[in-house]
Amino acid sequence: MLKIERLQAGYGPAKVLFDISLAVGAGEVVTLLGRNGMGKTTTIRSVMGLLRPTGGAVTFEGRDLFGRPPYRIAKAGIGLVPEGRQVFPTLTVEENLVATAASREGRKRWTLREVYGLFPRLQERRGNLGSQLSGGEQQMLAIGRALMTNPKLLILDEATEGLAPLIRLEIWDVLKRLKAAGESILVVDKNVEALATFADRHVVIEKGRVAWTGTSQDLRSDPSVKDRYLHV
Repeated sequence: MLKIERLQAGYGPAKVLFDISLAVGAGEVVTLLGRNGMGKTTTIRSVMGLLRPTGGAVTFEGRDLFGRPPYRIAKAGIGLVPEGRQVFPTLTVEENLVATAASREGRKRWTLREVYGLFPRLQERRGNLGSQLSGGEQQMLAIGRALMTNPKLLILDEATEGLAPLIRLEIWDVLKRLKAAGESILVVDKNVEALATFADRHVVIEKGRVAWTGTSQDLRSDPSVKDRYLHV
């Protein structure tokens, strides 16, 4: 579905990505791992059109997305759960969800009912403003909002950053359920042990370059990967 080849990007004269290549297939869960400042969020921003890449290629279902504006990329079928959640603070939970709702021909239809089934807490809080939610509730809302676009590929940037352990477990459980339902997911997070329980493949980046790729079994059998590229 998603194919990134030799992606390059940066901010002004500061180059951040030098040569990033990865792919996400239909029904796959792929993780993007690395220490802080290695280029994970820059990769996501480049894919989503929030930052214009300076080189390489980005294709989705064979369609060229390189340098396209964010609304074109969203229309192509990629849903983003951004770092920091970025829910609409002055809209209610339900307004946040319906504001981005879209339908796609031939796709499973995510509705309010289904999102509330996935996150019962959101239904309880449906009349509350986004600014009145806890961090965990905001992350649930950000995921639900992305699902309401009925994406072909879901991208989560820092899926559980700053969340309490019990909320993290709930988010992991939701991602496992989405995978079981056949959703394609690209996820950035630091909780390697949790990711390894359900992800198909992992891509580790170091200083803007891909340093290692492999399956969850590969990751478990080679502890040196975590020591070299993930531990502070």
